Amino acid sequence: MTPKRPRDLNQLAARLVELATDPDAEDTPDTGKDPAAVKLGRRGGLKGGRARADKLTAEQRSEIARKASAARWKRDR
Repeated sequence: MTPKRPRDLNQLAARLVELATDPDAEDTPDTGKDPAAVKLGRRGGLKGGRARADKLTAEQRSEIARKASAARWKRDR
């Protein structure tokens, strides 16, 4: 995946010069994250919300939804 294009014109120009002069500049930069840890975190994140919802009663889910709705209406008005 290529990095997003910078919005700042000076940064964009610097990126274009870098790409034009450095043949290895297109390589994906190292983010410093361990791929195994990222994979585990993603897997846990996919389970989390569903597992929490399964543990809640219908009344608890309704109360959470009611509070969320009130917060949205309060923010918009």
